[in-house]
Amino acid sequence: MNLAFRDIRHNLLRFVLTCFGLSLLLGIVITMTGIYRGALDDALRLVRATNPDLWIVEASTNGPFAESSRISGDTREMVARVYGVERAGAVTYQPVQTEIRGKALRLFVVGFELGRLGGPRKLVAGRQLLRSHYEIVVDGSAGLALGTEIPLGTHGHTFTVVGLTRDEVTSGGDPVAYMTLLDAQQLQFERAPPIARRESARGGAAAATNIVNAVVARVSPYVPVADVAASVARWKHLSALTQAQQEALVSKFVIERQRKQLGMFMVLLVIVSAVIIALIIYSLTMDKLRSIATLKLVGAPDRTIIGLIVQQALSMGVVGFLIGLALVMAFRGYFPRRVILLPDDVAVLFAIVIVVCLAASSLGVRAAVKVDPSKALVG
Repeated sequence: MNLAFRDIRHNLLRFVLTCFGLSLLLGIVITMTGIYRGALDDALRLVRATNPDLWIVEASTNGPFAESSRISGDTREMVARVYGVERAGAVTYQPVQTEIRGKALRLFVVGFELGRLGGPRKLVAGRQLLRSHYEIVVDGSAGLALGTEIPLGTHGHTFTVVGLTRDEVTSGGDPVAYMTLLDAQQLQFERAPPIARRESARGGAAAATNIVNAVVARVSPYVPVADVAASVARWKHLSALTQAQQEALVSKFVIERQRKQLGMFMVLLVIVSAVIIALIIYSLTMDKLRSIATLKLVGAPDRTIIGLIVQQALSMGVVGFLIGLALVMAFRGYFPRRVILLPDDVAVLFAIVIVVCLAASSLGVRAAVKVDPSKALVG
């Protein structure tokens, strides 16, 4: 006879309500883990979009994602002539905001040169950019259909959506859009007409617009990437980062604060879950002190009583975790951010729940062990 199972049946409503409450808390913990993994994957997707071997950025910077980087557009031609470089392309990155049908739309625009590195990897609808101006490829999360016209820039240029990607967003959740480098530079450096007229009247020199944030390069498989990076680094105004270094910088600096925030909330929710389990187990234990005293009176060993309490705590934790996981899996498609659940993360969280349940049961175990068998004969 399993005493824990019989006691759960006796207090079934309390057990079910406790498990459901725990499932909501643990479901939030699981969701936060998935949101962090999703944000990390989103940030790295943008870095991996062109799959380069080298990122050439402004000297002494960790650009273009961890910090600002601005270099001359003709740097791409210089890099392309370095021994070992097979392909190279200049790219720009900038957030833009516009309004479509009265609703605000925020995009992260990537400017690239047609036929060179830097463009979208794969389309799920439409076609790649073919014209030099006023065409754009947007991620499907923006909610735009093919043929939609998007006004961008202070001059109100209209860009037509010709292609759609999937899961191409930034770590902040903004959809990524691709346009030609010339259009992106125009968006970045064009001035509003009143400001342009004012500067012209003052006789101010026109600002240089052939500026890019980075040059991406693919290296021949027969030439070590480190050798090419060293050759580029000899130009004092440039720095060369490998793909692995760029991914490490994004993981460390771009979403580090988000990881800490989510981690803090996860710890707090796990502590709250432990407190709830401890209080419920302690309450159940106090309700059956006389039954426990009777068990001791008839010669039941302490390990039987301890097993009763620990099994109840583990049952609550395991059932709550499984229900929470099922809820997250069922509704993760409705979250505004991508939720990615890795088997290793789920296994680690499950192990943490087991440890928390064992620790939470200690309060009830302590109360049960101290029960005097003579209480079974009172009243």
